[in-house]
Amino acid sequence: MDDSIDTIRRDVYFSIKELMDSARNSIARSVNNILVQTYWEIGRIIVEEEQGHCDRAAYGKQLIIELSKKLTREYGKGFSRSNLQNMRNFYLTYPICQTVSSKLSWSHYCELLSISDEQKRNFYEKETINANWSVRELKRQIKTSLFERLLLSVGDKNKEKVWELALHGNEIHKASDIVKDPYVFEFLGIPDETAIMESDLEKALISHIEKFLLELGKGFMYVGSQQRVTLGNTHYYVDMVFYNKILRSYVLIELKSGKLMPEAVGQINMYLNYYKMEINDDTDNEPIGIILCTDKDSIQAEYALGSLSNQIFASQYTLYIPNREELEEQVERVLKNYERK
Repeated sequence: MDDSIDTIRRDVYFSIKELMDSARNSIARSVNNILVQTYWEIGRIIVEEEQGHCDRAAYGKQLIIELSKKLTREYGKGFSRSNLQNMRNFYLTYPICQTVSSKLSWSHYCELLSISDEQKRNFYEKETINANWSVRELKRQIKTSLFERLLLSVGDKNKEKVWELALHGNEIHKASDIVKDPYVFEFLGIPDETAIMESDLEKALISHIEKFLLELGKGFMYVGSQQRVTLGNTHYYVDMVFYNKILRSYVLIELKSGKLMPEAVGQINMYLNYYKMEINDDTDNEPIGIILCTDKDSIQAEYALGSLSNQIFASQYTLYIPNREELEEQVERVLKNYERK
């Protein structure tokens, strides 16, 4: 009798707890939406006031200084000159109020406003909504040049990819859509000059598995490391195994501390055949293999990966945040080469 009463009380408690958590989340979303809409309106008022004067630049600067002083005295923090400037830019960037998403916070929008390129900004906005990124994760993805890395991953022939990313974010329909080049593991805190063994890299990634999953992208679930594959009387071990619920495929990752070698391709091809025959359920699609290495020769990779029935990709990884300017220049070269064809 007492046990059943305890069970009922637990059920009552958790029901109320779920209700309260839901109410708090709803209130937080509502407050956030009102705050974002209010800041948009403030931006509109500032812009329209500026437009009524001949010397817009000088007047606008003085207007923001005076508004900052008075609003800060009246309402406290939140009305610094930089924040008011952000509100002004917010209205100029999103002049139609209906295009402002209630799913993003003001802090999200402040990060997005720092991106001058419209297509790039649209991409990060879509991905933040689709992947439910925190502000911290949005900052990291911008800092590690996700937009440029995805464009470079698809090769020289996809000018349309720029528009796809801007309109929809990174949509996943096929195996190649989940692959980046390079992958950035700066979250491990390992200096780039450090020589690291494959086993140590694997351990480091496992200890930061949540961040590694974010770097891998949408739909990834961690299955395990050193997953055994037995052929005959010989045991082999896959470095890391994931499952992508969007593609409904196992994703096998092999870590290489040096450059891509042909034998690594043969090894992961064997693992994929095993997973296809022995591990896959009827509802699973064909497994995907990704070899992560520090360097790959494009011609050698082309010959090593060519004409394989399995889906195998080779990508580089780096332990430091890449040079954004260099990646942007690479993207520009790729797009210009495409336009010449």
